[in-house]
Amino acid sequence: MTKDEAKKRIAELSEVIDNHNYKYYVLAKPSISDYDFDMLMNELIALEKEFPEFALPTSPTQRVGGDITKEFPLVKHRYPMLSLANSYNRDEIIEFIQRIEKTIEEPVEFVCELKFDGVSISLTYENGVLVRAVTRGDGTQGDEVTANIKTIHSIPLKLRGDYPDFLEMRGEVIMPHDSFDKVNAERDDLGLPLFANPRNATAGTIKLQDSKEAARRRLDNFCYYMMMDNLPYTTHYQSLMAAKEWGFNISPYIKVCKNIDEIESFINHWDVQRKNLPFDIDGIVIKVNSFAQHEELGMTAKSPRWAIAYKFKAEQVSTKLLSIDFQVGRHGTITPVANLEPVQLAGTTVKRATLNNADFIRQLGLHYDDTVKVEKGGEIIPKIVGIDLEKRKTDSREVQFITKCPECGATLVQNEGEAAWYCPNSMGCPPQIKGRIEHFISRKAMNIESLGEGKVEVIFDNHLLNNYADLYDLTYDQLYGLEKTETFIDESSLFPETVTRKVSFKEKTVNNILNSLIKSREVPFARVLYALGIREVGETTAKVIANKMGNIDNIINASLEELQEINTVGETIAQSIRSFFDDERNIQIINRLKAFGLQFSQEKKVSSENQVLAGKTIVVSGVFANFSRDGIKQKIEDLGGKNSSSISSKTDFVVAGEKMGPEKLKKAQALGIKIIDEKEFIKMISVISTEHRTQ
Repeated sequence: MTKDEAKKRIAELSEVIDNHNYKYYVLAKPSISDYDFDMLMNELIALEKEFPEFALPTSPTQRVGGDITKEFPLVKHRYPMLSLANSYNRDEIIEFIQRIEKTIEEPVEFVCELKFDGVSISLTYENGVLVRAVTRGDGTQGDEVTANIKTIHSIPLKLRGDYPDFLEMRGEVIMPHDSFDKVNAERDDLGLPLFANPRNATAGTIKLQDSKEAARRRLDNFCYYMMMDNLPYTTHYQSLMAAKEWGFNISPYIKVCKNIDEIESFINHWDVQRKNLPFDIDGIVIKVNSFAQHEELGMTAKSPRWAIAYKFKAEQVSTKLLSIDFQVGRHGTITPVANLEPVQLAGTTVKRATLNNADFIRQLGLHYDDTVKVEKGGEIIPKIVGIDLEKRKTDSREVQFITKCPECGATLVQNEGEAAWYCPNSMGCPPQIKGRIEHFISRKAMNIESLGEGKVEVIFDNHLLNNYADLYDLTYDQLYGLEKTETFIDESSLFPETVTRKVSFKEKTVNNILNSLIKSREVPFARVLYALGIREVGETTAKVIANKMGNIDNIINASLEELQEINTVGETIAQSIRSFFDDERNIQIINRLKAFGLQFSQEKKVSSENQVLAGKTIVVSGVFANFSRDGIKQKIEDLGGKNSSSISSKTDFVVAGEKMGPEKLKKAQALGIKIIDEKEFIKMISVISTEHRTQ
């Protein structure tokens, strides 16, 4: 065969095999036998081996695997991957619809879809070719797992038909029941721990270093949302049907619904029929169909306001309560955890369950040796929901909540209005100290690499750490040679086993730790503020505070009232911030961190010369030409204003776009609140916006 003939045949085979893959995995209408398909694939593999210069980057042989990936680099999402708010009953779905109807004047359609129980993935296509696959991660950035995702036959490597130049599809990678059973049977034969459930197996598979092994496990994928600039479709459903034409595997189990009765009918049908599906689902996703209405409804910091997930009622089993452990968190919170007789629940072996707090135990009337009813909250965290009183022993003892810290012996305290009990010995209680240090070094905080896997505990046990500032005093000579052998129960499989692990500090490990500590001095102020571990101050809140206040000294010196003026900071968070900085020991630690060169300031986003909206409370409603809803709200905050979602006597004015919510309009007019349009707003702030609407 000549080179020209080989090039032509390789291209021809690639197209034919792609077409058969599409018919088999997307249309579920195979037109060729497995044997004939294998013969075509073998011919293509042989030709590409003989003429590697003609192998296409989108060749079907890419799905066979073979790439070795040592690291999965972090990639920032072009469009954030938000999570969905959850609901568990009809009333919550009705509330969701009513909230939408208060904002949207015209009729609203909904699209109901299955909520696949797998791993979310973002697929980026340029000129019709898959160029990148990224996990959800923290929603802002995730791990690139392209090599392993290419092995999934239901994900097109090259699109078909009239596709756009750029496209991002969101989907869910799953492991079908047949694949899961086969993988676990193979692992059982080899004496390896079994995977607990298909979701865990999927998560492990897409992070395998060897893509050939990932290919063997036969993952599947359903795509459920399209993203691009200037979407050419008016509805979500239209976009999915277009995506199907381009080669994406779109679930056939989708329905456009017009009211709560149709939505409830869809939910009830699949609550029963989900047991007959060849893969796991854990609920139903309900989305507003219109993209224009998506824009009008907007987003919260964590989830879209135009979608919600209905979670099916959790499976319930009975088992015996053996004992209770009282764990101490990094903020001193005492959490009771029940030790249970092992029992199978929703595909996993459950041996422990949360008991929340003292009030929860008292309301249950829990006794030792009780037979308890256990569910998985949201199909994830096991919890005790009841007791079988008929099986209670006559001489059983009632469970009493402890009064002393199980770790340091301090007398527990309870804050007014809170159910939790706390150990007040924050600077002397070992789990609190280690917990704060582990939070400080975590990926979203200071990202001190090489300090995981029990190393903090080893350093602490050798009396080298009392707080996170001590990390920066560590030296090579102190760390080199430290080691500890620990034994623990690996509960990641259906058959938990005792594992012995040796934690040792050799030359490479020590150098990696010290280099990471040096590198962490460049971590921006917002993440340093989050790393301090102030109670109630999460990652998002820390960013808002850092942007508003500019440096740590401004925060330290701020009054409660000044803190509460910051968007998203209420009384509880403000009080927590004040309590943290009123403790002189924390100030001393911060002063040490300053001396070590950590970043405790940044340029404030609100300049003192341009706070034209300072002190103003503003409501935004409708759709705008030059701003997205989130964009105009950010502009208001940048210029010192405060956004409010509802109109009240405290509202200074409303910025109204097209299709302003009729209820908001009515209320603003009744209260005599000033209403301005987008042009007036731009004129007011003396800024010609260059922002563009985002999808």
